[in-house]
Amino acid sequence: MARVTGLLLSPLDALHRARGAHFTEFGGWELPVRFGSDLAEHHAVRTTAGLFDLSHMAQLDLPGAAAGPGLDYALLGQHSTMPVGRASYSMILTPEGTVIDDLIVYRLAADHWFIIANAANRAVVAAELAERLAGCGAAVHDVTLDRALIAVQGPNSPAILAAAGLPEAAALGYYRCAEATLDGTPLLLCRTGYTGETGFEIACPRQAAPALWERLEAAGRDQGLTLCGLACRDTLRLEAGMPLYGHELDRDTTPIEGGQGYFVRAKAADYVGKAALLSREPRKHLVGLQGEGRRAARAGYPLVRDGEPGGHVTSGALSPTLGYPIALASVTGPEPAPGDLVEVDVRGQLTPFRVTALPFLKKS
Repeated sequence: MARVTGLLLSPLDALHRARGAHFTEFGGWELPVRFGSDLAEHHAVRTTAGLFDLSHMAQLDLPGAAAGPGLDYALLGQHSTMPVGRASYSMILTPEGTVIDDLIVYRLAADHWFIIANAANRAVVAAELAERLAGCGAAVHDVTLDRALIAVQGPNSPAILAAAGLPEAAALGYYRCAEATLDGTPLLLCRTGYTGETGFEIACPRQAAPALWERLEAAGRDQGLTLCGLACRDTLRLEAGMPLYGHELDRDTTPIEGGQGYFVRAKAADYVGKAALLSREPRKHLVGLQGEGRRAARAGYPLVRDGEPGGHVTSGALSPTLGYPIALASVTGPEPAPGDLVEVDVRGQLTPFRVTALPFLKKS
């Protein structure tokens, strides 16, 4: 499972190497960063479909009726009352109200919940959840290394899943999930994704992943399905205005400061970090920035407001779809309004960017 480098390998590693993937280290795993061209992979997801290996994502199983009330206390949001078959974006906070990780909670049955979290935070999230749920008698099972996660993202994804033998995918609404079976293999079919496109994420047993991947490849051959790596996933999520842990969210940032304040419910039952979160005045604000020309603002670049230091870029790129530079930035001082002008120090040159509403790309 792990090479001499100490990095974990996906159950699809051999297939990726046979298809000429280029690799990178991410969250303790060795993963495909691209198969061919970053731009071609990005455009495929926007116009047809892309196939992603997300097996590095943490998968946590929480059986038992007590898990629901336990999650209400452990996480941001109300999970005990979620309907079966629903998914919910959530966060696990420190007692100080800052973000340990963002994650998605799925309710599989009346007494069964499932969580997908970020790879780099897998150990700490599993440990924190186990500690917070211990009092209600709920258990947390880390099943990451026994599982795989494959995503099909893009406008042609429903047709591809139907051709692969999963026609029920087309009926799934956004942030819904359903258990399915394919060739006798149990799957968790989720209408979720990180691209801003119609898409699905499929969790399956580790040993079933290669056959599922090849089946999806075959089903997508006439649908423009393209193998995709992490590089295009990052530009896709940026265009969709989605945060990335370690960039927009971290232990020094509250959900409100990270642009996710609409998930905070002041009237929700008590949860870890609630009091600190609701009493803390935001020290920074996450905004979208749009530039002109071709000079992209990258993560870490300083931001200047009215001639004074005013924060930094958290993520940035030349948008492949829009054709101009876009960025997410953490801005200090008063919250800027759409249309306000700021400057970004792009390799020593102050470059104007205008604050813009998120997401950058709105799909019809």
